[in-house]
Amino acid sequence: MPSARRIRERRTPRRRRQPEGRPGGYGCRVSAYAAVVLAGGAARRMGGVDKPARPVGGRPMRDRVLAAVADAAPRILVGPAAGVPGGVLVTREEPSGGGPVAATAAGLALLPGDATVVALLAADLPLLTRAAVGDLLHHLDSGSDGVCFVDEAGRRQTLCGVWRVAALRGAVDRLAGASTRALAGASLRSLLYGLTVHEVPWRGDGPPPWFDCDTDEDVRRAEEWAR
Repeated sequence: MPSARRIRERRTPRRRRQPEGRPGGYGCRVSAYAAVVLAGGAARRMGGVDKPARPVGGRPMRDRVLAAVADAAPRILVGPAAGVPGGVLVTREEPSGGGPVAATAAGLALLPGDATVVALLAADLPLLTRAAVGDLLHHLDSGSDGVCFVDEAGRRQTLCGVWRVAALRGAVDRLAGASTRALAGASLRSLLYGLTVHEVPWRGDGPPPWFDCDTDEDVRRAEEWAR
């Protein structure tokens, strides 16, 4: 997921209320959702460490993302199983290290048949909050296959989004053809090509929830915001 390297201002996070009088607090269109968190990246710019396990504010980034979707069912992590909180299903992409599209397919494979909406998230989003996820769910309308945040430059943060399960499964099948190994190394742009995506700028309180940590400098900046 592309990172925005320039953030114009830093604000102290404040608690944001979810909309009242709607199922789940997300809007009448969504009452339940699942979550797939992708944690299998190579983290080459960090020397190959287990990046999602790196702490921000005293807590692994992976755990912070899982906490932001605590009300999702099921919660699925695609990546290493060590230290993963209880109640979270764990799987690996095929082949291991095959990239975000292969990891997305592995996560979707564990969803129950009645799942209709899924949050698809990178595991290195330490500033993600339940309010931000709620904002995405609230913007998922009947005319969209998915919704994701966009950064200040208007770039889609596709691994900080909510999607129709049927649309994602159809996209995976289109790319896979006769073999799931065709998904290894495929780009998210190719997966989402042709889908109708609702783009949402973050206008809530606090730092941008789409901010991902690809470098040590990113982690340092996230630490400052998390204090």
